[in-house]
Amino acid sequence: CKVSVLILSFFQHALNSGIRRYHVAPVLCQRAKVAMSHFEPNEHINYEKLEKNINIVRKRLDRPLTLSEKIVYGHLDDPAKQEIERGKTYLRLRPDRVAMQDATAQMAMLQFISSGLPKVAVPSTIHCDHLIEAQSGGEKDLRRAKDINQEVYNFLATAGAKYGVGFWKPGSGIIHQIILENYSYPGVMLIGTDSHTPNGGGLGGICIGVGGADAVDVMAGIPWELKCPKVIGVKLTGKLSGWSSPKDVILKVAGILTVKGGTGAIIEYHGPGVDSISCTGMATICNMGAEIGATTSVFPYNARMKKYLGKTGRADIAALADEFQQHLVPDSGCQYDQVIEINLSELKPHINGPFTPDLAHPVSDIGAVAEKEGWPVDIRVGLIGSCTNSSYEDMGRSAAVAKQALAHGLKCKSKFTITPGSEQIRATIERDGYAQILRDVGGLVLANACGPCIGQWDRKDIKKGEKNTIVTSYNRNFTGRNDANPETHAFVTSPEIVTALSIAGSLKFNPETDYLTGADGKKFKLEAPDADELPKLEFDPGQDTYQYPPKDGSGQHVDVSPTSQRLQLLEPFDKWDGKDLEDMLILIKVKGKCTTDHISAAGPWLKFRGHLDNISNNLLIGAINIENGKANSVRNALTQEFGPVPDTARYYKKMGVKWAVIGDENYGEGSSREHAALEPRHLGGRVIITKSFARIHETNLKKQGLLPLTFADPADYNKIHPVDKLSIVGLADFAPGKPLKCVIKHPNGSQETIMLNHTFNESQIEWFQAGSALNRMKELQQKSS
Repeated sequence: CKVSVLILSFFQHALNSGIRRYHVAPVLCQRAKVAMSHFEPNEHINYEKLEKNINIVRKRLDRPLTLSEKIVYGHLDDPAKQEIERGKTYLRLRPDRVAMQDATAQMAMLQFISSGLPKVAVPSTIHCDHLIEAQSGGEKDLRRAKDINQEVYNFLATAGAKYGVGFWKPGSGIIHQIILENYSYPGVMLIGTDSHTPNGGGLGGICIGVGGADAVDVMAGIPWELKCPKVIGVKLTGKLSGWSSPKDVILKVAGILTVKGGTGAIIEYHGPGVDSISCTGMATICNMGAEIGATTSVFPYNARMKKYLGKTGRADIAALADEFQQHLVPDSGCQYDQVIEINLSELKPHINGPFTPDLAHPVSDIGAVAEKEGWPVDIRVGLIGSCTNSSYEDMGRSAAVAKQALAHGLKCKSKFTITPGSEQIRATIERDGYAQILRDVGGLVLANACGPCIGQWDRKDIKKGEKNTIVTSYNRNFTGRNDANPETHAFVTSPEIVTALSIAGSLKFNPETDYLTGADGKKFKLEAPDADELPKLEFDPGQDTYQYPPKDGSGQHVDVSPTSQRLQLLEPFDKWDGKDLEDMLILIKVKGKCTTDHISAAGPWLKFRGHLDNISNNLLIGAINIENGKANSVRNALTQEFGPVPDTARYYKKMGVKWAVIGDENYGEGSSREHAALEPRHLGGRVIITKSFARIHETNLKKQGLLPLTFADPADYNKIHPVDKLSIVGLADFAPGKPLKCVIKHPNGSQETIMLNHTFNESQIEWFQAGSALNRMKELQQKSS
């Protein structure tokens, strides 16, 4: 910085001589500090530390690094000594910030209160988006939600104020859109208590969905543990055009990798095709990476991100990112564990489903496939928006399709709903006319919230059990997810395809080739939609919906009534007694897919997310019992009567009997909701044995003191029967990498032993022994004090 020193010397001499009064920057050799967000002016982006850590790790590993590795290793607690091996070692990380949606924030904040800490250690936010049910339209639904959920909103607002957490009020928008607009930036490491947190990867960050207990660790200032992820590279060539959209990229990838193909890996997009995708389009792709089990997804920093940062009032972050760009893109010659190549110029519009997000079909084929499979081809409802596809560009492309239909005198044959992603998006599409066009074609604009995407939908057009088809621009389409009807065939696709199909009213319509008939009787074909990725004017921020935490919240009172049916303070789980787990009953042996929706349903149950005992009444009510092929019907081994799963679990707990669950492949896929781990623990469960686990759910089970174990031989799943008793032996020697024995006792008196694997490391074994990760945290606090 010799030049700067000379300049400073010159200006100082001039100033002393009285020639002229120049303003001299206090530090010419140091880069200006840039705030992480407008809402936290005193919390700054620390690219220097990221750079330092990357250089330490690169020197140690002596090889080029992927972008994922740069950001992840750049946040290591101890980059000089941390053992690093993809897919094997556990990393201790220091994320930059935490985000929580209101349904999961309740339990996260209750756990943080239990920790006894006075304030969060990193910038954190709460977002009210999950508790607003779609009924009659945005304003009415929002007013109703504020009234019904007043107790919960008050708890979250006051807890946020007391512990230093920013609070986004109901109506502000969906957590992931708010993060993209305000908090994500290239190189950030953010964890969020929602599985679609990876949405922030569209701005070049490593944003990871976690359970509430993980968020508590980070908010408490404790290093956060993550198994060192593998890296799957997706090389994009060519250019998107016509009806093809960013959504089609992830729908194609989901078809290739399936719902568990990304487990334990970060999906890293690269290649020349990246630059043909808008920033919000990249976010769409990263968002739905949760549906393939990926730890997260990420894109390299580029001009499209810079443009978005500038339009959302963060040009200073873009300028800083430009200076550190070498650390925000992959190294040349870096190696991926697997590479998938997609030519965007050849990519056709896709639609995935029903009942699983990885069943991929080109839109051109879906009509014929549906007829062959007996799926309803008439579309009852089309739904656009959600955290996956609710950007300005998405709404613009949908409006471009709708405008063509209106020009020919047509409206939607199907019911049609629109969910803006944020108050900023809502206000801007109202100002620019998109919202009115979508209303004119027959659409109903819902509140800025999750709504039908997570089952918050008071659907009236069908009866439960009625077979029907809906098409959405959402991310997830598990059985009964959107409307609690197991006969609803839900398909996911892009917003513009949803709009076109809703106008036609049929899965058999292919907008690339098929014609519609206008009101005048003349046939016409829809043109491929075109729309601006960002508004020509500045974004309209709409209403102010943010509550800043006070500088000192120590005097703030947080009220949890002991008679509340919505909130309940937590009691510590019991410690391990030092003995083997003997003669456990089997609560249920699950047949087939068992997502977190099956384990702890959302929809109407969301109102109990802050009350562990009440929400435990939905434990595993959606899982299919292999014994009788039914949901929520299991044999009580003590009475031999069949009854609901939660009632049976409560009976076992009352009788002092421990129990286990037997699961299939990818058990716990889907949402990050830790209630799917808290509930079995609360009702007396100790062990979950499966063929394989989804990443977040496995961690959540460990955090709550349960034993998630996998069959060393997946065929051993068939050796266990619902009437058997199980014993896990050798727990006194429980150690990382050492399998455990399971003794199966059959009713006829015979026994057999199988081996079970686990992924516990030393600190996670301490969680089990202490009864939970939170218990262990308190033990360590007591020792240190």
